[in-house]
Amino acid sequence: MTTTGRSWAGLTALIVAAGIVVQLIVTANGTEGFFPDNPDRVFNVFAYFTIQSNLLLGGTALMLALQPDRPQSTLFKTLRLNGVLCIAVTGIVYHVALAGLDDLSGWAAVANFLLHTAAPVVGVLGWLLFGPRGRTDPRIVAWSLVFPLLWLVFTLVRGEFVGFYPYPFVDVAEHGYPRVLLNCLLVAVLFLALAAGATSLDRRLHRKTTVER
Repeated sequence: MTTTGRSWAGLTALIVAAGIVVQLIVTANGTEGFFPDNPDRVFNVFAYFTIQSNLLLGGTALMLALQPDRPQSTLFKTLRLNGVLCIAVTGIVYHVALAGLDDLSGWAAVANFLLHTAAPVVGVLGWLLFGPRGRTDPRIVAWSLVFPLLWLVFTLVRGEFVGFYPYPFVDVAEHGYPRVLLNCLLVAVLFLALAAGATSLDRRLHRKTTVER
């Protein structure tokens, strides 16, 4: 990875860290939300797919910034792809289906912008421009499905016990399981489409880079 690529990865990690820290502070000092008291309010922030996808993106970006030539294990390749795909899904789903539900101001709006707009843009652009290349294949794509499936299972099981669902489209209490599962299927199709596109594009960019060398 080039020096510019490392700097971009560092910037990505910084944006993610700033977004999460601001969101935690806003939540800790807020009065709205499902959980009325801390620390439950703050801990619940990590139940959101937005936060999880930002953590995946920011964590792998930081690792690339600090050690760009690190050995590329299956685990790292999977987490890197997860970070890029999940943050892309976060940005798309938010701006298509959820943005109209928000009426934010002040620091809450800042956190929302960093997590739902800035991080997806720099995360996807960073992968497109700087890679690293040749790290995606059908096996890695298959492994990348594990995380979103685990998040969905956790969300639905936890929701049965505590009554909280982080997003309207997974709210079983309001929509019922058939509608929620259909909604999740549509998101899964988006995820798989992005994964297939990323795999194909990664191969082309890798071949181009190899030829240019």
